[in-house]
Amino acid sequence: MSNKAGDPTVAHLVELAISRLESLATLPCVAAAAIHQLFHSQQSPSQLADIIESDPAIAAKVLSLIAQQGVNLDEENFPIRATIERLPVSAVREAILSVKTYPPFGQDVDKTVLRKQFLQHCIAVGCCAKDISELFYPEINPQLAYYAGLLHDIGALAVDQAMPRSFSSIVEQAKSEKATLRSIEHKHLGTDHTIIGKRLAQKWQMPEQITLAIWLHHSDTATISQSMPEAKIAQVVRLADAIARHYNIGQSGNYDTPDSPEEIAKSLSTNTVQLKQIAQNAAEQVEHKAGLLGLELPDGSSKYGETMQTAAAQLAREATKLSCEIRELQTTSSSFEFITEFLSSIAASDTAISIAENLAAIWQRFYQTGPVCVYLTVAGEPQILKAVVIESPSQRKSVPLTAPSELPVAMCPTAKGFAVLDAEQCADWLFEQIDVKFEPSRTKLIPLSCGGKTIGAIVFELRQPAETKQLQESLKSAALTVGIILAIAHAKEQQQHFAEQFVQLVTTARASRPQLQPPVGAEAEPQPKPDISLEALAEMAAGAAHELNNPLSVISGIAQLLAETETDPKKRQLLKQVQENTTEISQIIDELMSFAAPPAPRPKQTNIRQILDEAIELTKQKHNLERLDVQIETNKAVENVFADSAQMASAIANILCNSLESYPEQVGAIRITTNGDQSGDFVRVRIIDFGCGMDRETLQKAVMPFFSAKPAGRRRGMGLARAARLIQLNNGSVNITSQPGVGTTVTISLPRK
Repeated sequence: MSNKAGDPTVAHLVELAISRLESLATLPCVAAAAIHQLFHSQQSPSQLADIIESDPAIAAKVLSLIAQQGVNLDEENFPIRATIERLPVSAVREAILSVKTYPPFGQDVDKTVLRKQFLQHCIAVGCCAKDISELFYPEINPQLAYYAGLLHDIGALAVDQAMPRSFSSIVEQAKSEKATLRSIEHKHLGTDHTIIGKRLAQKWQMPEQITLAIWLHHSDTATISQSMPEAKIAQVVRLADAIARHYNIGQSGNYDTPDSPEEIAKSLSTNTVQLKQIAQNAAEQVEHKAGLLGLELPDGSSKYGETMQTAAAQLAREATKLSCEIRELQTTSSSFEFITEFLSSIAASDTAISIAENLAAIWQRFYQTGPVCVYLTVAGEPQILKAVVIESPSQRKSVPLTAPSELPVAMCPTAKGFAVLDAEQCADWLFEQIDVKFEPSRTKLIPLSCGGKTIGAIVFELRQPAETKQLQESLKSAALTVGIILAIAHAKEQQQHFAEQFVQLVTTARASRPQLQPPVGAEAEPQPKPDISLEALAEMAAGAAHELNNPLSVISGIAQLLAETETDPKKRQLLKQVQENTTEISQIIDELMSFAAPPAPRPKQTNIRQILDEAIELTKQKHNLERLDVQIETNKAVENVFADSAQMASAIANILCNSLESYPEQVGAIRITTNGDQSGDFVRVRIIDFGCGMDRETLQKAVMPFFSAKPAGRRRGMGLARAARLIQLNNGSVNITSQPGVGTTVTISLPRK
């Protein structure tokens, strides 16, 4: 390289070489300390701050990272530690690992010692700058001053990294001539480390005040700062550099005579004792940070090699873990796509077997399988199965199956609720009954279950070989979701089955009783007690409620768990609808149970007026009303009845609610009278409204459970049915007369003793 002073070609080549640097190089021992901390088991970004604050190369890289992440460092408030805590751990790790190291092998001892001394000088200047700003420049943030001092000679570090032989020659010449580093740099390079440092600081987007300190710390900062106040930080760094050089803390590469303590003290309006204290504090901090960085090691190469081996091993473990997580995410994504397509194919009116047919077709297309068979159990028929078979997209058929006398393996729930079984070992009975050619050795069977109860299975022939474990990972989410959906459809069909039986029994019970509506004007006699058909109805309803509640609670619980972990809003809404619908069905079952198996009555002598007052209060609560327009006329000769007062109040409240609903705005007059009957054994309570009334056909069905003359979205129609049930349990009877447009009269007969 030419030695001609001011050679522009040389300066251009130097700047070109420096501009290619993406980061500064650090010592191997420093890199080892940083990497060890980086991969420490309790590592967090803030714990790395001690290392970052002790090495110019790493500090410069992290400041550049902060700028790249779009974090604005306020020069008045410079919270580096808090900022590092906000950065992604992966970004901090990548930044530190990208910092290069000086070649750890083949370098002479003197060069290593000089680089360590140069690093100690940078730390010392940072510590002195921090103390000076705290004591004499309160307008400058001390932490900002520290970083300006730590990084003030990054230009020299860059020259050493880019052209180490030339830099060594420059330092040796400065030493022999007792000159400044800048003056020798200009002779050899046509530029100096302050200009180079400024360019790097701008390239790496460092805060402006740090850039000014790097550029101007060897200039006449006192004069410059008078017209450029932001350059005061450069004045602080110049004074800090002079203190570190005078007290021989590290080596800067400058061999001219530094400013005397008296001159520095004069510029700061202080005394030499205080300057000595600043230097002593800096020396202690340098010793502490040198220990953190491992500078006491004669050669950090071996330590660096060991640390890199450990880091490489940990990175390999993390890469393996990440690979597994990626595979799981891919599997989960595929499952979600299948589930979305499957759920989108279902309509509210679909039967379980039609859902199974959609499932089989989508399963075959999505997973590229051969023939697919889905079979389901039939309520109340343990040996009968419904099945659908998809041989190809255009070949579909439904077939009835007969399960073996002994429950097949495929119908037994597994311990974990999910398994992929070899159909060859457990589905011979299936292959014998369906006229579709499966290759048994390549056919798999997955039981479909919910809450530990298996309701069917899906059987499919693999077109491509796959390990059982791989199949279980890829199909588990899809199969569990399918099991839940089919369980809901299965429960719905069971409910319909029980409802049909329920209506049939209700019809039988009503047909066996006397006509509900007597001739106009005739006295209503007490009705007979419930016959055997009504008792059978209650028993059947209780059984239905028991059979439905268990699977519904499981379905609701699973839907809730899935919704809590689901991130897709559409899928979360579908799961929420599943949960809401199961809750709605459970409420229907609760009403059915309260009708079928109410608590046994506890009759006692009770004042009829007390029962009526309680019923009116209950009615007001149900309709959220402050008052009811009710006129009560009681006969003093018949004050008491022998009945369960709570049940009678509930029954009468249900009748009053029906009376209110007969008015368009649920506001109208209701009249209640009490009298004795001809025999003297019963008290008659008449509840009279003047609402819309009922025609003969509606009147015949008025006390049937779940009957209502109102359109969809109305109440469930259990009010009068429950009232009649409670009254009959208390040895009473109900009679209803009504005329459209005139009103309705409900006559209740209750025993007096």
